[in-house]
Amino acid sequence: MDLFEYQAKGLFASYGVPIQQGKVATTPDEARAITAEFIAAGKPGVVIKAQVKVGGRGKAGGVKLATDPDEARAKAEKILGMDIKGHTVHSVLVAEDISIAEEYYLSFLVDRADRTFLSMCSVEGGVEIEEVARTKPEALARVPVNPLAGVDAAKAAGIVAAGRLPERARAGATALAERLWAVFTGEDATLVEVNPLVLTTDGRVLALDAKVTLDDNAAFRHDFGRFADPGSTDPIEARAKERHLNYVKLDGQVGIVGNGAGLVMSTLDVVAYAGEAFGGIRPANFLDIGGGASAEVMADGLEIVLSDPSVRSVLVNVFGGITSCDAVANGIVSAIGMLGARGDEVNHPIVVRLDGNNAAEGRRILDEAKIAVVEQVGTMDDAARRAAELASAAVTGA
Repeated sequence: MDLFEYQAKGLFASYGVPIQQGKVATTPDEARAITAEFIAAGKPGVVIKAQVKVGGRGKAGGVKLATDPDEARAKAEKILGMDIKGHTVHSVLVAEDISIAEEYYLSFLVDRADRTFLSMCSVEGGVEIEEVARTKPEALARVPVNPLAGVDAAKAAGIVAAGRLPERARAGATALAERLWAVFTGEDATLVEVNPLVLTTDGRVLALDAKVTLDDNAAFRHDFGRFADPGSTDPIEARAKERHLNYVKLDGQVGIVGNGAGLVMSTLDVVAYAGEAFGGIRPANFLDIGGGASAEVMADGLEIVLSDPSVRSVLVNVFGGITSCDAVANGIVSAIGMLGARGDEVNHPIVVRLDGNNAAEGRRILDEAKIAVVEQVGTMDDAARRAAELASAAVTGA
């Protein structure tokens, strides 16, 4: 789960990480009122920052300065509703304007390649860190962190020194790095990033920006629900989550249902490859019904996939292990019957490939059901090709 900047900063503040003060506005008038508060408190102005879970806000015009309430209102009005890399701006962070002396970079993340934690620190902050890594690799320190030892004051000082931060910023940056590690471990994050980490003209070290990614697998230990963003969640994904389905919407035309993440990922690749011969047909989703899925789960999954208006055909690819193929077959029959009973007739072709545990019985169930839209195919490659062919025909009207 990615957090908005204002959410990440709130999390930082709860761990004692010094941040730039600000408040969220969802209307231009709210932005004006917040700015008036800062001006009355003696601040020289504010920075108005679009709240979207994507980088490049500044280049897109989503970050603007204002020195009075009316100017803040006008600039917030321009930012709210903007589209930034496919993300609509629904709120802005109105933050105090800070007099910056220098900008740095600091982060903690999961290093999946080396199966450990990693801190990255650089005196080159305020720019895309990927660009620094590409053009000035020597300016980006990569410091492994032992998960058992963690980050104490000495380790934090070593990270800051490796990043070549100047002496005048090291004490503040060291304290901030130690607290940032507490955020990383305390919240089960996979990434906490500050870019830029700034030294102000009056000698303070602050997190001017904040990026946090939380591990959804640790949600049972936390109240991640407080960070939910219903407005930006795809409604189909939301319905799938309510039914405890592992579903991700994609931008293709072939609905995918499978059991096991590895098999489903392979199915996506095979469908995409097969679809090249049919005008670039692509998978419409990732849906893993799990290793022990019941007929009810299969029915729920098929209903979710068919609710996507972009879907033109469906591929059910199941290798029976814990999941018995006869349960899958019963789920398909149940789902189609349930949808038909409530007036949602299933007209999309459904290509089914069953193999493994009780596959023969599963095929027999589907054969005897005599469902016009269901077609069984023996191999994964052939099933993918057939699903892509049927989707292409539906798209072109052939």
